[in-house]
Amino acid sequence: MKPKRKSSGLLWVGGIVFTFFIALLGYLLAKVPGFDHVGQLASAIVIAVVYRQIFGYPEIIRQGIGFSSKRLLRFAIILYGLKLNINTVLHDGIGLLIRDAGVIIFAILLTIWLAKVLRADKNISLLLGVGTGVCGAAAIAAIAPIVKSKDEDTAIGVGIIALVGTIFAITYTILRPVLPLSAIDYGIWSGISLHEIAHVALAAAPGGEDSLAIGLLAKLGRVFLLVPLCFIFMYFMKRKNHDQDSPENKIEFPWFLIGFILMSLFGSYALGSHIPVSEGVLSGLSNLTTWCLTAAMVGLGLNVSLLELRTKALKPLIAMLITSICLSILAYFIV
Repeated sequence: MKPKRKSSGLLWVGGIVFTFFIALLGYLLAKVPGFDHVGQLASAIVIAVVYRQIFGYPEIIRQGIGFSSKRLLRFAIILYGLKLNINTVLHDGIGLLIRDAGVIIFAILLTIWLAKVLRADKNISLLLGVGTGVCGAAAIAAIAPIVKSKDEDTAIGVGIIALVGTIFAITYTILRPVLPLSAIDYGIWSGISLHEIAHVALAAAPGGEDSLAIGLLAKLGRVFLLVPLCFIFMYFMKRKNHDQDSPENKIEFPWFLIGFILMSLFGSYALGSHIPVSEGVLSGLSNLTTWCLTAAMVGLGLNVSLLELRTKALKPLIAMLITSICLSILAYFIV
């Protein structure tokens, strides 16, 4: 029995190592001109999807890959809490927080409505609406287990949000010189309308340091609202499944969100002020978060079938594009 258990353990480790290897390939691909704007996360998902189509799913190491796509994903979300400075949001960003809440409600409801009109896949459309309104891949990853999303749908949503968000961020930098916006207003516009923190940084940087700072503050407000949004979704899912007591319909409490909150509090009020740390340590933690999230998304990407991608993703993509355009226009006028 011992050799078999040892072999099983090695295969489990091998699955985790495999997801990090694909994440490394994604990191290297993101260094290539063109892919450098797409980023490591989306590049790794592309490689994972291509691998699945050519070689099939690596069944022998499924357990390790599953660990990356589920447990490692939750760990990455907990670490993501360090990116949220609650103190800064509450003291300097209350006005932005109100606009952020409006943006999130608008993006989710519009995407859901467009999905009905277009008869698009409801689950992928919901994930894209949340990702568009809140904070891209991290929001999709947090909401997915609550709404019982399939791994392949989650991976599709993350891939689409990364690609579209990058296109929008680059478009913002092109429009920057011709827009009648001050550096501060341009930063706010970027922060309350773009998808990922990285997209906001990419778009707001050309506006200068003030533009980048206010843009990231506006974006952090949307990240801050991720936690109450998750609990709202939990409430509606429990109501929806109230009369269905089967195990697959049971909504588990998202304990990783408690970790996210605790890590946010730790990073906001202890790390740096009471516990001195260098910039190198903070940068290392940020990189660890990125690598864990990328490895987790590789695990999800390996579940994607291109046939299903063609049949399921096109209409949600259209709905998300329309929502993103409308959101940019709305945000421009409420800055």
